[in-house]
Amino acid sequence: MNKRIKEKIAFWVFRLLSFGVLAILFSILGFIFVRGIHVISWDFITKMPEEGMTKGGIYPAIIGTLCLVAGSMLFAFPVGVLSGIYIHEYAKDGFIKRLIKLMTNNLAGIPSIVFGLFGMALFVNKLKFGDSILAGSLTLGLLALPVIIRVTEEALKAVDDSFRQGSLALGGTKLQTIGRVVLPMALPNIITGLILSIGRVAGETAPILFTVAAYFLPKLPHGIFDQVMALPYHLYVISTSGTDIKASRDMAYGTALILVLLVLILNLLSNALRKYLSKKVKMN
Repeated sequence: MNKRIKEKIAFWVFRLLSFGVLAILFSILGFIFVRGIHVISWDFITKMPEEGMTKGGIYPAIIGTLCLVAGSMLFAFPVGVLSGIYIHEYAKDGFIKRLIKLMTNNLAGIPSIVFGLFGMALFVNKLKFGDSILAGSLTLGLLALPVIIRVTEEALKAVDDSFRQGSLALGGTKLQTIGRVVLPMALPNIITGLILSIGRVAGETAPILFTVAAYFLPKLPHGIFDQVMALPYHLYVISTSGTDIKASRDMAYGTALILVLLVLILNLLSNALRKYLSKKVKMN
C-alpha cells in the first residue's frame, strides 16, 4: 500500500469521525427540538410557574440563570485572566509555577458537586450569605476559574515575544507592555475561555442545588442575597417530581430547549465580541 492510498484512508477515517460527532450533536439537538418546540410560546417564556410547575411559564428560571451566569463571570473572568497573566508573564519557571499549574489542573477535574458542598460550607454558612445569588455566583465562578486561567495562559503564549521586546526596547515597563501590547492581542483568544465557561456555568445543577436554587419561587429576585429559580435545577425538578407525568415531561423538554437556546445565544454574543476584538487588533 503506497503513501497516497494510506493518506486517503486516513483522510476518510478522520472525516467519518468528524461527521459522526456532528451526527451525535445534531441527534441530541433534534431530539430536544422535536420534543420541546410545541411547548414553547410567549406565555411559557414570560409567565410565572403555576400548579406545582406543571403549568405556567419559566420566566423566573430564565432570569435566575442569567443572573447566575453574569455574577459568576463578573468574579471568574477578571480573577482568571489576572491569574493567567501572573503565571505566564511574572512567575519564574520552578517549583512554585509547576505547583500552581498542577493545582489549576486538579481544580478543573474536581466534580461539580464538590464545588457545591464547598460553596455551601464557605459562602452559605461560614460567610453567612445564605442561599443567595451571591453564594451561587461565587461557587460557579470557582468552577469556571480553571478553564479561564488555562485559556488565558495559552492565549498569552500565542503572542510573539518580539512584541514584548519591541515595547520594552521603546522604554515601556513590563506592566505597560502587558496592558497595552500583549493583553489586547491575546484578548480575542481569551474570550474563548469566557465562551467555554458560560456554557458550563449555565448548565450546572449540583453547585446551585446547595447554594441558591429554589424548588418553586414564582417571583423575581430583588437583590444579590435572594434565592432564585434556575433552568438546570428547574429541569431536574420537573423531570423527577411532577405530579402530572405528561405535563411535567412536556415542560421538561421545553425547558431543556430554552436552556440550549439561551446558551447558544450567549455563545453567539461572545463570538461576536471575539470577532470585533480580532478586527480591532488587526486594524491597530
